[in-house]
Amino acid sequence: MADFHQNGNVATLHNLSTRRVEEMSHEINSMARDRPITLILPCLYSELEGEAIGKIVDELNELPWLHRVIIGLDRADTAQYRDAAAFFSRLRHDHVVIWNDSPAQLAIGDRLKELGLYPSEPGKGKNVWTCLGYNMAFRDSAVVAIHDCDITTYHRDMLTRLVYPVLNPNLPYQMSKGFYPRIGGGKMNGRVTRLLVSPMLIALKKVIGDRDYIDFLRGFRYPLSGEMAMRSVMLPDLRIPSDWGLEIGILSEAWRNLAPKSVCQVEIADNYDHKHQELSEADANTGLSRMSTDICKALFRKLAADGTVFTPNIFRSLKATYYRTALDLLEHYDADATMNGLQLDRHKEERAIELFAENLMRAGQIFLENPFESPFIPAWNRVHSADPGLMDDMLKALEEDKAVL
Repeated sequence: MADFHQNGNVATLHNLSTRRVEEMSHEINSMARDRPITLILPCLYSELEGEAIGKIVDELNELPWLHRVIIGLDRADTAQYRDAAAFFSRLRHDHVVIWNDSPAQLAIGDRLKELGLYPSEPGKGKNVWTCLGYNMAFRDSAVVAIHDCDITTYHRDMLTRLVYPVLNPNLPYQMSKGFYPRIGGGKMNGRVTRLLVSPMLIALKKVIGDRDYIDFLRGFRYPLSGEMAMRSVMLPDLRIPSDWGLEIGILSEAWRNLAPKSVCQVEIADNYDHKHQELSEADANTGLSRMSTDICKALFRKLAADGTVFTPNIFRSLKATYYRTALDLLEHYDADATMNGLQLDRHKEERAIELFAENLMRAGQIFLENPFESPFIPAWNRVHSADPGLMDDMLKALEEDKAVL
């Protein structure tokens, strides 16, 4: 993917293969002495049984400049927490495992519920939000990176390239977003980005007209990537969704809080693959079906907050425009796959487009029926204002959890 194209909306930092990553890592090692770097890993206990996380830990151990790793552990009982703590003890870096289902963590949650500040639903968004809170409680990191625990093609170069733009004081960026091709097993992957987000943004522009926010999102080559890095100064004001709209939600917050020149996207891998979600056509509450609905809702809410008026007629027009646009883009993907010797099942691709079109309408209906719904988890500066002692008690909760080890 080595080129030097700039879209004019988001600075694109390419991998032109003209600089050794080891040289970049050496430079990061020098800069990180004064600007410590923390990595957040939102993790399900089940992911410890997969092939990816062990390699990720081994690769992280080769990075001398990583200050701390914060692991947010979901869906774990006491025995599983012990297993996870033992598993991550392999990390050579300072690290903490946040047992999100522990009695101490649930007590923290009860305090937030009393204040009306508790995340509305469990999931990756809540996990990341909790980890960000702990990072702020430690008060010693200048840069925070996030990535998933199911990346089967993981290499330490990915994190190196991801953090460099926001760590380097000579560059203006406060946030970087990773991008890459989604290829695995001889197939073209990334269905939700290719078949939902890309045609949806084109359709939105046709139906509701030019919006700087839409152009901003269209500037990202992979807007749903889970890999991002941010300077810590932007974290207290960050309001993120608790559902599958997390990645779009964080980009929306970058649009709201940062100057456009403060955001970049960086090419972090030549190939990327991770665990694949089922399309889940029979169950709208799981898999890619749930994900597509949540992403549409996140887009509609943000546009409404910026003054866009949505009606049933607009959603009907949007569905028709999206469907035609997605089928047109599918022709491009099919040619691209053929050119590169990749498999692309046209029937399955069109089934996904049909499902996403239905879920677009479903998301629109949910939006119209709940116009006052607050989908975002409160920003940490609000939490701190409501309960100034909470962060110190969160650190105490970590120590309580360690007592069961």
